[in-house]
Parts: sequence; structure tokens; C-alpha cells
Amino acid sequence: MSHQRPFSLLRTLAAALALLVLIAGCTTVAPPESVLAVPAAPQKYAAIVVDASTGKTLFEVNSTAQRYPASLTKMMTLYMLFEAMQSGRVTKQTQIPVSDHAASQPPTKLRFRRGEAIDVDSAIRAMVVKSANDVAVAVGEYLGGGSEDQFAAMMTAKARQLGMTSTSFRNACGLPDGGQVTSARDMAVLGLALEHRFPQHFHYFSESDFMFRGRLVRGHNDMLGRVRGVDGIKTGYIRASGYNIVTSYNADGRHLIVVVMGAQSARQRNDHVEALIQRSLGPMTAAAQPRLMYAGQQPASPPPGLSSDSALPGLSPPPATPASPLPGQPASDLPSPDLASPTSPLLPTQ
Repeated sequence: MSHQRPFSLLRTLAAALALLVLIAGCTTVAPPESVLAVPAAPQKYAAIVVDASTGKTLFEVNSTAQRYPASLTKMMTLYMLFEAMQSGRVTKQTQIPVSDHAASQPPTKLRFRRGEAIDVDSAIRAMVVKSANDVAVAVGEYLGGGSEDQFAAMMTAKARQLGMTSTSFRNACGLPDGGQVTSARDMAVLGLALEHRFPQHFHYFSESDFMFRGRLVRGHNDMLGRVRGVDGIKTGYIRASGYNIVTSYNADGRHLIVVVMGAQSARQRNDHVEALIQRSLGPMTAAAQPRLMYAGQQPASPPPGLSSDSALPGLSPPPATPASPLPGQPASDLPSPDLASPTSPLLPTQ
């Protein structure tokens, strides 16, 4: 019997271990909840992250809701200018006259005098780096046969051709207008189109300064140089829109387009873009559904419309809702006293 006791003890221990394994196998431990801080109010915020190689949407919130583009408008002005260069209508040396109407645009601008002109190469840099409103309007008038309104209609028609179904343009620079609206999805479509259609010109979007008339003109897209792999594209701000950005990330075999709209500050917007890039490059992107913590509140769960596996070409945006009218006010990528009133009406969230 003394020889059987150890074996009996071993059998007991083995049975207990098997029971523990069975219990462990039946117990699911929920992974820690992922919380994503959103530096915007929910009625202004919109975002989308797209894998530029596949068209797959990796993250989106309110991506088809209408928002004010602000100076993201200049991405389409540049698209139209690149098309004109490709067709031979203009060259980098072509001189674009600056009309009184263009010169009178509010900041940001290069401040031209009556009768002056700017070459196309400098105009591109002025719109990308400085986000110059006077230059954007001058380009619009030149390409629109002397009419900025005509050019805006051309911009809207081009948006439809590209599949930007929620976008309408009323001017060439992004000045507030109740009818000038877009969506995060549409801005992603435009960013992708600029990269794919005009790769020979995309280097402009990675420039952070340029020389003009012997003076160094600095930009304010602080994502450039901040995150390795970021190579453009464009920022925008009016008070009614908040801080907007379209960012291209291209490194280590991954290519992303990130759009964030409605942030409360440029710094918070840039922090959020960096967080979205890191999240999108992570291994658990598809499985993780973050809880969004908006500015001033903590929602209990992700809002309707949050998706991590829809494809960009398959997105079906809701019908456009007319925007609330806004008085004409200056557009800029930097806050200043002459921007639109804090009480300017917002577009309805769809």
C-alpha cells in the first residue's frame, strides 16, 4: 500500500490540474478597451484612414457627413492646375496675372499689388506651403476664363468625375461659403487622385518652405518632419470648420491617406493624426474597435458609422444636406482675429 500512495497522490494532482485547465479554457478574459481621444466636438469631427494600396478603409467616423473644407479646397485648385500643365495649356514658367479681386482676398496671402503676376511654379508652392488665398483665386480666374465662379463650377464637375459625391465648390481658396462643402471621404478620394494622377508633381506637397522674391516663405504643416514617412499633403482652417488636414504616409511598404476634420487646435489635430497612423499600422487594426472620447465628453461606445473593414470604393454616402449660410469671412490655416465668428452655424451631422 505504501507504494500505491504516491501514485494516488499523482492521480489527484493530475485531475486537479486538468480541472484548472478546463476552467481556464472556458473563461474568456476581455481584452482591455481601446480608447481613442478625439480633439473635437462630435458635430464637427470627421475622419477616415484609407490604405492607399488597396482602397480599404481602416478607420472612419462621420466620413460621409458634410463638413467645410477650408483650405483643403486648394487641393482641387492644384489638381486643376496640374491637369492644365499636363495638357500643355500652361507650363511652370507661365505668368498668372493677379487681379484686383484676387489681390483683395483676406489672409493668408502673399500680398500682391495691382498689375503683378506670379509664375505657375511659384503659385503651386504658394498654395501648398503658404496656403495663399490671393494666389488660389488668381489661378482660378486664369483657368476659369477670368471668372472664379466659372472655375468653381469646373472644380465641382471634376469632383463628380473623381467620385466625390458630397462635395460642392463655390470658390478656389476655401473662404467660408454656405454652399462650399465636402466630406472626409471625398478628401481622401482627392488625396489619392493627386498621388496617382500626378506623381511627378506630388513632391510639392512635401515642401515646408520656399523662396519668393528673395524672401523665405515658411509653411505650417507640422506633420512634415514630425512623423517618418509623412510626405504631404494639405492643412486647412476656418473657425466654422475647425482644423482640417489630409496626410499621406508612405514608408516600410505601407501607404496611408489620413483625413481629420474639425479639431480644436493644430497641435491636437496633429497628435490625432499620429495616433491614427500608429493604430492603422498595428497588427490588431481590424479587430480593435476603439471607444471614442470626444472633447468635453466620454461616449460609452463608438458612434454609429464607425467601421474598420469597409472598402473605400464601396462607401455609399447619404444625400447631401444643404449647408447653413455663412457670411463671407477670411480663410486661413492659422487662427487670427479676422476669422469667422465662433457662433457660425455648423453643418448637420449625417
